[in-house]
Amino acid sequence: MTAEHPLRRLLGFARPYRRDAAFGVLFSVLNKVFDVLPELLIGVAVDVVVNKKASFLARAGIAEPLTQLYLLVAITVAVWVFESLFEYLYALRWRGLAQNLQHELRTAAYGHLQALPPDTIARERSGRLMALLNEDVNQIERFLNTGANDLIQVFCSSLLIGAVFFFLTNAVALLALLPVPLILFGAFWFQRRLYPRYAAAREAAATVSSRLNNNLAGMATIQAYTAEAFEAGHVRDASDVYRARNADAIRVSAAITPVIRMAVLAGFVATLLYGGVLALRGDLGVGSYSALVYLTQRLLWPLTRLADMTDLYQRAMASVNRVMDLLDTPLPARGSGTLAVRAQAAVSFDAVSFAYDGRPAVSDVSLSIAPGQTVALVGGTGGGKSTLLKLLLRFIDPDGGSIRVDGIDIASLDPASLRRRIGYVAQDPFLTDGSIADNIAYGERAPDRARVESAARAAEAHGFIAALPDGYDGPVGERGAALSGGQRQRVALARAIYRQPALLVLDEATSAVDNETEAAIQRSLARIAHQHSTLIVAHRLSTVRQADAIHVLEGGRLVESGTHDQLLARGGAYAALWRLQTGEP
Repeated sequence: MTAEHPLRRLLGFARPYRRDAAFGVLFSVLNKVFDVLPELLIGVAVDVVVNKKASFLARAGIAEPLTQLYLLVAITVAVWVFESLFEYLYALRWRGLAQNLQHELRTAAYGHLQALPPDTIARERSGRLMALLNEDVNQIERFLNTGANDLIQVFCSSLLIGAVFFFLTNAVALLALLPVPLILFGAFWFQRRLYPRYAAAREAAATVSSRLNNNLAGMATIQAYTAEAFEAGHVRDASDVYRARNADAIRVSAAITPVIRMAVLAGFVATLLYGGVLALRGDLGVGSYSALVYLTQRLLWPLTRLADMTDLYQRAMASVNRVMDLLDTPLPARGSGTLAVRAQAAVSFDAVSFAYDGRPAVSDVSLSIAPGQTVALVGGTGGGKSTLLKLLLRFIDPDGGSIRVDGIDIASLDPASLRRRIGYVAQDPFLTDGSIADNIAYGERAPDRARVESAARAAEAHGFIAALPDGYDGPVGERGAALSGGQRQRVALARAIYRQPALLVLDEATSAVDNETEAAIQRSLARIAHQHSTLIVAHRLSTVRQADAIHVLEGGRLVESGTHDQLLARGGAYAALWRLQTGEP
């Protein structure tokens, strides 16, 4: 985490919008200039009524009191018009800037997340990431909507009114302004104590969000195990922690306004009393005294809002740090090379090794897939099969050795170029909340409907799709909830076939489906096997017995290779797995 101030980090990100920010500041300042003038005009009006032809305006050359009042009315109208105009303009600028920045921050943060390896994202709590992309970004927007303008205007009003005070009378000015340093010191004192409390509250909010997100995804399991009370307790505990963190922050933030009010009271009473004494002695004009009393209130009263400003500012700065920390997360190295378009890919793993935090996952693995071949990886849990797939897809990079596709080291390739050549089917496929056609042609804005249907037929999915009320336009629901597990898997296979990959990768694609779906997928694979190179990761050995080569992994090492018949005849690890699954002697 960087030690740079969060406001500086936000300004750095907002550099393209500095012109909008500059105009926002200008309009805020001009609005405050015209906002202060009515109090001065009240003083001038009182001076006109009391002193008539001896008033300030009379000395300026306008002798008739009635003419002076007409002039004051005209100036007052102009002042209010300009004040309203600049209020409209600053609101337009600041709110527009807030909308633009929240959009840019959210899209930049999401784009950065998409560029991170899936394992990096998986280590983060999903609730924390959702809170960051929504609540944190919205918190920054709220600050820019109102808080930035408020801070600027409080600063400007202090300068402007302070200047008027010293112009009218130094003694009263010093008394009126005496509380200001104390107020500002108090606000910053509270600020330093609020920041860690709001940071802790945001983390607690992320924990609540993560717990709710996790429970909603697993509601069927919660209900099946009658664990509703158990999980409700977890949510209640997380919510209690969030409430306690917020209460800790509230105890500090709630004290700001009463403390500031006492300081405001001291300044106002000093001006009222001492200024009144000067006016009674004739050392200060009645109009000037009136203006000072009004201006004291105008100067000091907005400072009572420092509590809200500080509260909003600290919440926003805590959110800025969280968003910027995500944007500062380093991205993995990316090559720039591209792969030529071929129907079938040649893949080779050469002495590949990889360890998770010092724990070896694969060690010195070498194997190859010839163009058009079907190759299988089998073995027990923790053997290294999934790690090899992650390495192939460049979700992670090997610690040693190399992986080549069509003779090119994938470390030199742009990951997007590599992944466009691969059709990937996961054990638990992700389906987006759209139509079946959208999911088969995933990532394309203008799907080829003929290709969509052809891919569905190849995956033996056309039958059940055609039987649906809306066919290919039928919705799949969130994460494919409207389809059965087998239907989701066949749509996922159709999606992989649709992109016409050079390499088809199936990661336990039949481990969680029924026998009918497994048989359908096997027929599909047999029908399209000659069109692609295929890599299959499987626990069920029955799904890979027709593969051109089967590689057995144990403890991250390659222990056996051969065809199904060769490995059975060898009587080694594969044969033992086969006997275990089939019950054959």
